[in-house]
Amino acid sequence: RGVSMTVHEIPLDDAETFELLSSGDTVGVFQLEGGGMTRNIKELKPGSVGDVAAMIALYRPGPMEHIDTFIAAKYGRTAPEYPHADLEEILHETYGVIVFQDQVLHIARKFAGYSLGEADIVRKAMGKKIPEIMAKERERFIEGALSQGYSQEVADRVFALVEPFAGYAFNKAHSVSYGLISYWTAYFKAHHTGEYMVSLLATFSGNADNTAAAVGECARLGIPVKV
Repeated sequence: RGVSMTVHEIPLDDAETFELLSSGDTVGVFQLEGGGMTRNIKELKPGSVGDVAAMIALYRPGPMEHIDTFIAAKYGRTAPEYPHADLEEILHETYGVIVFQDQVLHIARKFAGYSLGEADIVRKAMGKKIPEIMAKERERFIEGALSQGYSQEVADRVFALVEPFAGYAFNKAHSVSYGLISYWTAYFKAHHTGEYMVSLLATFSGNADNTAAAVGECARLGIPVKV
């Protein structure tokens, strides 16, 4: 068509792209394929790359159980809940839900007096799910929280909140990078559908299952595929 562009020229507020994602038309869209993810992205109805990044980060063991809470708070159906007021600054952008690995580190720093480097070491140790390590780090976290002036009840509650995320959460930079690629692929599918599907078929060459899925999507979209 005589059109030349780079991904960095793509506007990040394109309504048609967000409409495509919100409709669940995500076959061939990076990271957003599959029944579970498609259902969640439809319910989220993203309006920014940040929303897409958050869903990618949430769709993992541990964070996944909080997807409904995130969506409900985003649309004001429920109020964000914070185990302590001091967590609001860290969790405000994600409606009270731990989404990113970075938030785990900041909570450990804020509540238990860790440096960010120490917090990352603890996160990695906790991620191994070894009972002896978990017990040791829990004790250290609680002692640190008590020394910071928090009560035993609050310290226990915050550790219980953090622990499931320690081994699974994506860091924010990773999530946003993935979210941006997801957005770009959705943009091309929304605005240059035929060309994008050709690219998918070329990419899937040699993979029978993925090729069949792409051909099926072309059929659904009314794009003829010559075999």
